[in-house]
Amino acid sequence: ELGQPFTVIVDYAHTPEALRNLITAARKLTRGRVIVVFGAGGDRDKLKRPIMGEVATKYADYVVITSDNPRTEDPEKIIDMIIEGVCRENWIRIVDRRKAIFHAIENAKAGDIVLIAGKGHEDYQIIGDKIIHFDDVEVARDAIKAFLGVNDEG
Repeated sequence: ELGQPFTVIVDYAHTPEALRNLITAARKLTRGRVIVVFGAGGDRDKLKRPIMGEVATKYADYVVITSDNPRTEDPEKIIDMIIEGVCRENWIRIVDRRKAIFHAIENAKAGDIVLIAGKGHEDYQIIGDKIIHFDDVEVARDAIKAFLGVNDEG
């Protein structure tokens, strides 16, 4: 909480059931919109990807589909598989996870809940054979500060 007029929650939900539970729980906490940022990990269960696309677009008001530890897979192809399951036109594709989080927060309004799902406490992203520092909480904080016009330098 940095004084923004909406709530941001970072969660580890990375299965269809966990994502549905997260979104439906958030729905009970707000009269505003539920905005979800999520992706699917590479080199993992490919069958769940379209199901997650369906769940997110069915239960959330707005969905930002992005990258999440693509590992050795092409992140664009992972997102293509997620999109196969979407059931409403309430989503956008932003491959760069940082840009996706910023987009969700920039588009949040008073009373909304922004859910950043899939990585939770992880402070890294696996791209190819490289482990890169990436923390959803830090990025969300940066995005909120930008939204509020807060400058850390004084």
